[in-house]
Order: sequence, then structure tokens, then C-alpha cells
Amino acid sequence: MIDQELFKYSSEVASAIAENKPVVALESTVIAHGLPRPQNLDTAFRLERIVRDAGGVPATIAILGGKLCVGLNEDQLRFIAGESDIKKVSIRDLPVAIAQGWSGATTVASTIWIAYRAGLKVFATGGIGGVHRALLPGLSAAGISGSDVSADLPSLASTAIIVVCSGAKIVLDLSATREWLETYGITVVGYHCDEMPAFYSRSSGLPVDVRADSPTEVIQLFLSQQALGVERALLVTAPVPDKFEIPARELNTTLDAALKQAEVEQVSGRELTPFLLSRMAQASHGATLRTNIALLENNARVAAEIANELFA
Repeated sequence: MIDQELFKYSSEVASAIAENKPVVALESTVIAHGLPRPQNLDTAFRLERIVRDAGGVPATIAILGGKLCVGLNEDQLRFIAGESDIKKVSIRDLPVAIAQGWSGATTVASTIWIAYRAGLKVFATGGIGGVHRALLPGLSAAGISGSDVSADLPSLASTAIIVVCSGAKIVLDLSATREWLETYGITVVGYHCDEMPAFYSRSSGLPVDVRADSPTEVIQLFLSQQALGVERALLVTAPVPDKFEIPARELNTTLDAALKQAEVEQVSGRELTPFLLSRMAQASHGATLRTNIALLENNARVAAEIANELFA
């Protein structure tokens, strides 16, 4: 059983948990590594405000001084957003982070791991990791291929928590990711949609398992899952708002150019996805960045509405 001394709750989150109020977990890697400065800090503050405005309590999660921090204050958010060498902490890194007193930003996988053990039931993010696509020959030779799977997926397959996202990040193999989710028994919910969103685009051509058009329907699914003892995440996929969508054809052209640049610069491993997203933002003159922020905001709002329903 995990040592509760390793957790450090903000006073706001601690009070909310004690009073059985709705709390929404938020990741910190998107702040430290997923968005450029100064948009990263602005977005971090805005996501927390959106959750509060929707009646929930935000709990941004990070590692600070070797502690599992559930809920950050303004200074802590500024620290995570401002440190250029802040560590990126996935589940495999947690023992090292604790033992060596790291400060770092948590990925989707480690945020899910911490949030669940902190007693939280709803988590909002942008896009999940997934199965890497078969990339260019140079990158495949460097060990990046379609067989590589993000740590996010096993975390989803072993944790009973509601995760709100806009599908998997567009730089991944979306079809293979969808198949992985099906194989490992993760129910994919389309929130106001019949197809799994494709991050920057509203549709992917890939089906969801069930459609839900209200927080009540999502909670009914989650409670049924719990009654059955299914220890899997309920993956709620919400499309980016219409006006921020980027057409798939336009995205593919931009992505192909980013992949070629990654091969030239020999970028691989955990640095590949943020590199590709950054290159796409540059090539699209900021369009993908604006879309990324828009879907993060929408997902935070949807997650807060679901959390309100769960604790009603």
C-alpha cells in the first residue's frame, strides 16, 4: 500500500476531498513540455479557472521535491511552467523521482497513477499517447516503430478512472491505437460524437464503443463499470470545438514535413512527440497551437461537468 506521506495535497484539494466535492485532475507535462512559453502558464491558469467556473476543484499534479503534489498553488504552477530543464516524469520514473527528491512534470500515465491513488475519479487532458506510427526509415532504425506503445495505454488498461481527452495525439498511429484500446478492454465513449476524435480534427473514421450526450450518461457508464469490477479507465473522447478544427488533409501535409525534419535531426524516444507538435505549430503559423489550447479548455470544462454529476 502506498505511503500517504509521499502525497502533498493543496489545502483546496484536501478540503474538497474531505467534503466530497468534485475534483478534476490535470496533468503538468502539457505545461512544462507540451506548450511554448508564455502560453503554457496562461493555459495552466485558464484550465484551473475553467474547472472552478464549472463548479469543480482543479488538482494539477506534479512532483515537487520528491513529493506527489495533488493541487498546485500559483507559485508552483509558475515554477513548473518556467523551468526549462524540468524533468518529464512517467510511471517508470516515479521511484527515482521520490528517492532522489526530483521536481518534475507528470505525464498522462503518471498523472493517472497518482490521481487514482489520491482518491480522484476524473482526469482531463488534451490527447493521450498511443501506438507510434511506422515512421521514416531513419527513425525506425533508431528504434521508433509502430510496435512502440506509450505508457499511457497500459495505465488506462489498469486504472478505474474517467479520462476526458480528444483522442490520441495526431502524430501517432490512430488505427493501431484504437485497436489496442479495444484489445485491452478500454471502453471508448464519444462525447457528442460517433467517431473517436483525432486530436486537432473532430473525426478519425474510427468508431467509439458508445455515444454519450450528457454527463449523466457518462456517469451511468462509469458506475456500471464499477459495479462489474472492471479495472479499466472509461475513456471519454470529446471533439475540439468546430471553429478550431483543422482539416485532416492539411494536417497530414504539415505532419509529413515534421516527420522528415525529425529524421534529419535524429529526434526519437520521449522527445519525438513534443518535437513533432512544436514543428507543426510553427508550420501552421500557430493554428495547431490554438487548436491544442482550445481542446484542452473544452476537455477541462467537460471533465468538470462530469465530476459535478458524479458527486451530485
